[in-house]
Amino acid sequence: MKFSELFHTIQGEGQLIGVPSVFFRTSYCNLRCVWCDTPYTSWEPEDRDISVAESVTAIAQYKCKHVVITGGEPFIQSKALRELCGELDKRGHHITIETNATLFAEVAAHLISMSPKLRNSSPPADNRFFKRHERGRIQPDVIRKFLDMYPCQVKFVVDTPEDLGEIQRLEKEIDIPAETILLMPQGTTPAVLQQKQEWLVGLCKENGYRYSPRVHVDIWGDKRGV
Repeated sequence: MKFSELFHTIQGEGQLIGVPSVFFRTSYCNLRCVWCDTPYTSWEPEDRDISVAESVTAIAQYKCKHVVITGGEPFIQSKALRELCGELDKRGHHITIETNATLFAEVAAHLISMSPKLRNSSPPADNRFFKRHERGRIQPDVIRKFLDMYPCQVKFVVDTPEDLGEIQRLEKEIDIPAETILLMPQGTTPAVLQQKQEWLVGLCKENGYRYSPRVHVDIWGDKRGV
């Protein structure tokens, strides 16, 4: 598999926030979010190789039940992802896969953490990736398949209050259960996140959504391997 890093930390976002977890970050992404906080997996992807057997051995050394497979976009490497999840599942791990929900494959996973990308993610219109990103960032059929087949959370990265209209439209058109929706502030520093928290919590209260902080940013800031 192509990967960029593997590390032991706590889950900083979503339903399992605070849970000690091993993160396995795959490389390569089919989108180009303008605010991407891991450009070394997308805009300038690192080209490191690791076998499934090596990955399992590296994960096992931490003696940690929870494994989070993230990216980049893990489902780009669907064959290797399926094999890795199968091996981890045999060993009793709880597997979360973080995905932009544009690609689907059946794998052994216990939580699919979808993060469909809103318009706020699009690069400038004069960027060569703009049209491809706009065409691909929302795939309703993929989101529905994950919702039908797996326990899911649906995280939206929110930049301004105006993003709410797009979230409500997607909730209605795709039939996303409100209780699975989490709103998360866009930002890579504690100061930026703090500026957005109060009004974002208000939107959650008004619409029955869940608020997700970004604890890893609060603790370590914009740093890799945490």
